[in-house]
Amino acid sequence: MHRYILSCNAESEELEPIVLAVHELIHRLPVTAKSVDRDGIRVEEGRVVDRRYTGPVLLEAIAKNTLIKTTPKSGAYKGVPVTVSPIRDKDGNAIGAIGIVDITGIFDLATLMENQSAIIKQVCGKDPCPLDSEKISSRR
Repeated sequence: MHRYILSCNAESEELEPIVLAVHELIHRLPVTAKSVDRDGIRVEEGRVVDRRYTGPVLLEAIAKNTLIKTTPKSGAYKGVPVTVSPIRDKDGNAIGAIGIVDITGIFDLATLMENQSAIIKQVCGKDPCPLDSEKISSRR
């Protein structure tokens, strides 16, 4: 039986089973992780795409030992909302971090509602879009 140790010195291979499980749990959205002392892992589309990964938000979450929700300005996920959490030991010290692409950060419901009329006008040419059965031509 294999043994995996989660520590500040964990290698990407030791993080892999956890990262792959999280990846499957969140419908195969990209997942990354790293320990404090080693490069990490990046998983996308059901497979490991990088075993020497170290993203800027993972590093920040470890350094600050706090949850971070942001849109990176650099790295593999530049311009894509991510959420990264530190992995802590029993004393509360960050020993690593794990991050996901945050699709909830892509959709800002309040902004969507504010812009709904403009979006409908762009898509339909008028506000509101008439259903096919409501168009004047369907009544003739």
